[in-house]
Amino acid sequence: MVGSIDTLHRSLNSNGSFYNFNGLEEKLDELRHLLCKSDGDPLRIVSVGAGAWGSVFAALLQDSYGQFRDKVQIRIWRRPARAVDRATAEHLFEVINSREDVLRRLIRRCAYLKYVEARLGDRTLFADEILKDGFCLNMIDTPLCPLKVVTNLQEAVWDADIVVNGLPSTETRDVFQEISNYWKERITVPIIISLSKGIEAALQPLPHIITPTQMINRATGVPIENILYLGGPNIASEIYNKEYANARICGAEQWRKPLAKFLRQPHFIVWDNSDLVTHEVMGGLKNVYAIGAGMVAALTKESATSKSVYFAHCTSEMIFITHLLAEEPEKLAGPLLADTYVTLLKGRNAWYGQMLAKGELSRDMGDSISGKGMIQGVSAVGAFYELLSQSSLSVLHPDGNKPVAPVELCPLLKTLYKILITSDMVMYEEQVQC
Repeated sequence: MVGSIDTLHRSLNSNGSFYNFNGLEEKLDELRHLLCKSDGDPLRIVSVGAGAWGSVFAALLQDSYGQFRDKVQIRIWRRPARAVDRATAEHLFEVINSREDVLRRLIRRCAYLKYVEARLGDRTLFADEILKDGFCLNMIDTPLCPLKVVTNLQEAVWDADIVVNGLPSTETRDVFQEISNYWKERITVPIIISLSKGIEAALQPLPHIITPTQMINRATGVPIENILYLGGPNIASEIYNKEYANARICGAEQWRKPLAKFLRQPHFIVWDNSDLVTHEVMGGLKNVYAIGAGMVAALTKESATSKSVYFAHCTSEMIFITHLLAEEPEKLAGPLLADTYVTLLKGRNAWYGQMLAKGELSRDMGDSISGKGMIQGVSAVGAFYELLSQSSLSVLHPDGNKPVAPVELCPLLKTLYKILITSDMVMYEEQVQC
């Protein structure tokens, strides 16, 4: 009985949830076997990009599997030399002192003094420096576990077995083109898990979308069977705080099923699905319409009726666009719509829409916002609008029975384009009031 109690204590983590250490090691061994890893050769996992979701993803893996140091190595890459501004340093100091566990951890690591100096303005902190202590610049209020941070991209990826794409879609192509230079003499083919939401529009030879997994495939030559997409419904900070969440990993069966099992945790249930394109298109669209949801919430003072009407209209447009762009798309219900719902409720794109509507942000401030990171919905608005404006994609208008560009059947997308790309906020306020 004493042995059972001792085992119970060893399996209990700081927030009271249980981990079956033996089960974790078995899952790790299964994945290592599939990747033909020999004893003494650790499974190398690297997250490329240190935004909120990329950092949380790396931290979840570190919390679960970091104890098996001889079997797995988990690292995260971010660009060096990004300074933390004084206001953020002051807020970070408040967060540290409000969490006894974090405060004690920093004191044990002899890392607390630099945060005091930064609070006083006597020192400049850098994003890669604080990430090592478990602080993501885009998610200061949610401290993570300490992470192994690498600022040299070649060092991070050249021998990685699994690469996690935590970059915005607008940066994915360029970074993976650089990565391809370091993989020219690789013998083994890596697995890539993309967390990125967004698309590019390509107009030649025929109008079509390019999703992040396709960008990676074209940039690196890694077969599409080895590239997967992981999406919600979830919010990064809530996952790390052990709130119950779901996710879907999409791609070829060879890898999606074992990876779903490897990533699954008691509070983080990962399903698998074969429809890669539909999930990526919906992942890009949800950020588009989340900006509008934030505007509606702000301009109607959180009217439940207005928000529900907006939700009905935006999901109709999303379904229309997805059926137009994806071949044999999965039925758009359940998890796909739930992912949209949670993003409209609490994602950074919805927050951005609220701040625009309240006048606390303006479009000329750009898409990268301090403390939030890249607002991916803005570039996605431009890409979807450009693509759906092409006459070669014409569909019949239900009223006049005449061919029109698909964007003409997407009034919300047209309105968001005018606000975000041509900066016509007055028009949107008038439409909401009507």
